[in-house]
Amino acid sequence: MVRIRKLAGMALVGALVVGGLTASSAAASASTTCGGSGSITTQPGTLDDGATYLLECPAGKWNGTLFLYSHGYVVPGSPNPARDVGDPVTRAWLLASGFALAGSSYATTGWAILPDQIHTLDAFDSTYGTPTRTIAWGHSLGGIITAGLIQDYPNRFTAALPMCGVLAGGVATWNTALDSAFAFKELIDPSIQIVNITDPGNLTNGEVAVAAAQATPQGRARLALVAALADTPGWFTPLSPEPAASDYAAQEANQFLWDQQVDFPFALAFRAELEARAGGNPSWNAGVNYVEDLAKSADLEEVIALYHQAGLSLTEDLRTLNRAPRISADPAAVRYLAQNVAFDGDISIPVLTMHTTGDGLVVPENEQAYRSVVDRAGNGRLLRQIFVDRAGHCTFTPAETITAVQTLLNRLGTGHWNVPDPAGLNAEAAALGPQYNIFAAGGQIVPTPPAFTSFRPTQYLRPYDLPSGGSSLSG
Repeated sequence: MVRIRKLAGMALVGALVVGGLTASSAAASASTTCGGSGSITTQPGTLDDGATYLLECPAGKWNGTLFLYSHGYVVPGSPNPARDVGDPVTRAWLLASGFALAGSSYATTGWAILPDQIHTLDAFDSTYGTPTRTIAWGHSLGGIITAGLIQDYPNRFTAALPMCGVLAGGVATWNTALDSAFAFKELIDPSIQIVNITDPGNLTNGEVAVAAAQATPQGRARLALVAALADTPGWFTPLSPEPAASDYAAQEANQFLWDQQVDFPFALAFRAELEARAGGNPSWNAGVNYVEDLAKSADLEEVIALYHQAGLSLTEDLRTLNRAPRISADPAAVRYLAQNVAFDGDISIPVLTMHTTGDGLVVPENEQAYRSVVDRAGNGRLLRQIFVDRAGHCTFTPAETITAVQTLLNRLGTGHWNVPDPAGLNAEAAALGPQYNIFAAGGQIVPTPPAFTSFRPTQYLRPYDLPSGGSSLSG
């Protein structure tokens, strides 16, 4: 996994929709043919809010299907170009297969849940005509956007593929980050700010404290508790072997890397951007029982073992957390974050999700949270979920992504799900050939076999769902 500070300008997660902008560079009516020109055609444009978009048509005949891509989180202030696909190898396969692509930059960086994706669709429609099928897809924050788009604009989409998505929704995600930061503050570094962040050195202070804690058995035990309250997996480096189930020291060392390099920048720095956008603090832990949350965590056994080895009382530390003054949220900020975005399970089209099992930024328990709300709304027949056994955030090979795309297209073509078991998915991915079964690691392209697996995530610790029939986007 690349250090967060090196992720400036890269997509980690994506943005949404509200309504009202127009594509200033699009024609008033479709006057251009998509595909069939003998070469790939690219149509850039700009929306009225300053977001740029990108439309691409295949060299051969267009098959009538458009993939609308929602990219991931862009670190505030970083370059933010329009993106219409997650990786160039998958792009080449889609265009060669006759699909059209579209996506926007979003007008801002950070927690950018904005109207630009729907208006990018409008730009495509007015330039090329309305697609026969439109498939929403995206990575990370782009996964939450994808799920939000089909919830609020179901008539614009035929199917959806959220990948490594923030599918617990915005409120639950930032509440979970608060729980982890709260434990860090109460047990390790009381000087840090965890809400209403104004100190420009807050992240640096937290990084110094986490490094010091990692140097002692007591500190490592408490860091394991911090990680457990977010269900952070103990597996960090893509293509590395997963630590053994009983190798708690190795698991904690990997969780330390997730905290230091990836999660703390969000919890201790990027939260400030969200708070400014929301007009206050949207997170709370009033009423949370940390004994009960830890009991449900996938990391419980690790925490118990490391506390025992360190000679610390887990009971006392949990009592400290449960007795500490709690944090309340600004109700208006909560409403903003619920609009950007929370879920009610009201889906009306096929949805296939994909997640890695060792994702410590958007933990795989997000999939359980989404399935729970979809099932509760009575729409479980429309949802299928597949998992890849690999560490890292959105660390899919092109072959795995294409296999997921083919599985979703098969659902559209047949009218029912034909999702192979993991062995079948791996066989399909391998059959695509070595040029697709690759992964970029350490500046090298590494041959990488497909790694679909059977996996059942544990319960999401702090769910937040909209009531049935609720709306996530209200202007």
